[in-house]
Amino acid sequence: MQAPVEAQEQGAEEPGRSASVQPLALGLGIVLMLVGSFRPDWLAEASGKANHGLAMLWFWAMAAGFVRGVGFIPRFWLWRWLFSGWAAFAALAAALAWRFADL
Repeated sequence: MQAPVEAQEQGAEEPGRSASVQPLALGLGIVLMLVGSFRPDWLAEASGKANHGLAMLWFWAMAAGFVRGVGFIPRFWLWRWLFSGWAAFAALAAALAWRFADL
């Protein structure tokens, strides 16, 4: 059974590419969500002040992990890049570098 034409037109998949669940990216998003929920102090400076740059990178990695992890591929090239699996891991690497540089 084929999906209705309007559903195919509104889909966010790249032409010729099927979107599927990406367990590694989804797992990354879940782990970052849990760490941010149970250890929010990890996203703060030593003085206890929120580190907004670190939090921005952390939440970007988490959001990109969820978006790509569930198999969604945006149509617009900028969103496709910002929410790709590569962007998720790059944002995580930058967040970890920022976090451990502050210690």
